[in-house]
Amino acid sequence: MQKIDPRYLLIKVTEVLDSLKIPYLVTGGMAIFVWGRPRFTADIDIVIELKYEDIDNLEKGLRALGEAGYIEARDMKSALFSGGEFNFIDSNTGVKVDFFVSKNSEFERGKMFRRKPKKILGKTVYFISPEDLILSKLHWYTIGESTRQLEDIESVLKISGDKLDMAYIKKWAKKLRVLDIFNSIVKKK
Repeated sequence: MQKIDPRYLLIKVTEVLDSLKIPYLVTGGMAIFVWGRPRFTADIDIVIELKYEDIDNLEKGLRALGEAGYIEARDMKSALFSGGEFNFIDSNTGVKVDFFVSKNSEFERGKMFRRKPKKILGKTVYFISPEDLILSKLHWYTIGESTRQLEDIESVLKISGDKLDMAYIKKWAKKLRVLDIFNSIVKKK
């Protein structure tokens, strides 16, 4: 059985976003791969700044990656208006891309501003900063209390710890009401 490497799809999808000038950042398991200890991830999570006028071209661009791929303009419009998510499933690999529409908040705008370029298979791809990844994982932990979120945070702290802007993390952790959780993770380290 052939092993599927989602990085190839990541490159194709980000090339579509770049060609349409849609700001994005990669988050989730792929970002953990960059900032923490690599782990298996079955999908790709991307935060995008989507405008209504971009929907048709984005749908066409993603469909061009594989005609049998799954993408629905209706879902894209719904995500835009609700601040939610929509999916693209690549017909060639079965890999799913979850697109999260960026909310218009100070924190969300800051994440896009602070995104970091990294080389993946020789191509530049923009990733969430490690600090914002930790903050996002803290937020997701408060919603679902998944230990995977805590493991990911510990991994980023261990691998990228010396390079992290701890003052930034603590400032935003306090604003996002997750400072106690963050402090308890740091104490265990």
